[in-house]
Amino acid sequence: MGDEIKRSDFIREIIAEHNRTGRFGGRVQTRFPPEPNGYLHLGHPRAICINFGIADEYGGICNLRMDDTNPTKEDVEYVEAIAEDIRWLGFHWGDHILYASDYFDALYDYAERLIELGKAYVDDLSPEEVREYRGTLTEPGRNSPYRDRSVEENLDLFRRMRAGEFDEGARTLRAKIDMASPNIVMRDPIIYRIMKVPHHRTGDKWCIYPMYDFAHCLSDSLEGVTHSLCSLEFENNRELYDWFLDQLDVHHPQQIEFAKLEFNYTVLSKRRLRRLVAEGYVTGWDDPRMPTLAGLRRRGYTPESIRNLIEMVGISKANSQVDIAMLEHAVRDDLNQRSPRVMGVLDPLKVVITNYPEGQTEELEAVNNPQDASAGTRRVPFSRELYIEREDFMEEPPKKYYRLSPGAEVRLRYAYLVTCTDVVKDPTTGEILEVHCTYDPATRGGDAPDGRKVRGTLHWVSAPHAIEAEARLYDRLFNVEDPYQGEDFVDNLNPSSLEVRPCYVEPSLAGVGAGYRCQFERLGYFCVDPDSTPERLVFNRTITLRDSWAKIQGR
Repeated sequence: MGDEIKRSDFIREIIAEHNRTGRFGGRVQTRFPPEPNGYLHLGHPRAICINFGIADEYGGICNLRMDDTNPTKEDVEYVEAIAEDIRWLGFHWGDHILYASDYFDALYDYAERLIELGKAYVDDLSPEEVREYRGTLTEPGRNSPYRDRSVEENLDLFRRMRAGEFDEGARTLRAKIDMASPNIVMRDPIIYRIMKVPHHRTGDKWCIYPMYDFAHCLSDSLEGVTHSLCSLEFENNRELYDWFLDQLDVHHPQQIEFAKLEFNYTVLSKRRLRRLVAEGYVTGWDDPRMPTLAGLRRRGYTPESIRNLIEMVGISKANSQVDIAMLEHAVRDDLNQRSPRVMGVLDPLKVVITNYPEGQTEELEAVNNPQDASAGTRRVPFSRELYIEREDFMEEPPKKYYRLSPGAEVRLRYAYLVTCTDVVKDPTTGEILEVHCTYDPATRGGDAPDGRKVRGTLHWVSAPHAIEAEARLYDRLFNVEDPYQGEDFVDNLNPSSLEVRPCYVEPSLAGVGAGYRCQFERLGYFCVDPDSTPERLVFNRTITLRDSWAKIQGR
């Protein structure tokens, strides 16, 4: 498949060298191993695209394997959400999902084998004592007083751990490596700990569970993975990854690390995201303000836009932060190509066309997508009474105001040229209730046959035909570039991240279902929320037409 591979980066160069030298027999097999303790977020698509994408390019396979080694934090809900997110991104993993728990019996046998080799021991130190004995970055650790137990005693204690004879925290199984190693990861890491908690797949079979570093490399080995592609945070753990596999003399994949993606104005910590959900700052993991894939999908982001962003930023070895505006640009660019245009009004002001016949309705032709001629056209009703955006009228406009004002002529999109003749106000408050206009019947379609020009074009909906709906206007969840600054990250939440208001949309949207995306002309891209009912549509604003934050931040 070499001729088909167009992209080049350090990972693909390593794989190409392996294939050239015959390592792994020319096979390429990867895996994506998420922990089912939360929803996937914007920090995950790079790893997903790399693992699934590279396997596909080389005609290999990529396993989806849940790292379910900590039953206190895991839930079937997260497993299902992770699978749905990966399918949504456009990737597939074969017939079934794999789990680290599939290998619990084999992992236990490997642990006993390490004990027999004199490479593991049962330790009685408490968690606090383990930390104390570990040392620091500048000081070596100290050997545990239980480090030199005999093989026979260690096997007996480990089997009794499995049988449930000891309390949680009373004992652990540790690898016997080097407490003076400059790499703290290698200072006799814990392999197994006692956790008397039922597992969502294995029930009460186990009361000891393997640690990630032990389970991960051996799961890779058992599955025949060739290239363990992971983020840079595991670079220090590669030495341990290799140590376990070398000691046990089993199939040995190559671990290769790449940089994670971080975004400004965004928190990508499952622990912090879990807090936002638990304490009610958001409505759930799929709240459209959340940086989770479920939240982005509900908001109307497309999988293509996320994959395009990953392609744009490429693969690197150095951690970096991406401006969230890059993702928003990718979303706009993709939605611009695929979204049908409709007209909707978020802050309605009634317009009465006084010289238009009462009771008359006509159908006007509107373009569905100027970027896609094959999208065709639709018919929108026009009548005497319309709604326009309140901000599109100003009674005393400043210079260079090209929208509607007394005596000004503007174009109604796809309709007519109209001129404001009168304003109706509430006599008590002075609030503008209606704007009266006249229209020029000769300008159907929005252009004047005499060639006169108008600079303002307004969107509108016919008042008698409009569908009343709900618009949820989402903005960034955090209002500072670095949400982690300060004493508590929740202090940096954007109080204006959600505004809910009634709106009116054209009748062509009647009956559209959840997930339907469109552009409200001049207002932004919107997506129908799952909260919608046949009686009331709910639209989430996916994103505005322009980067309003660039203006706010002075960019």
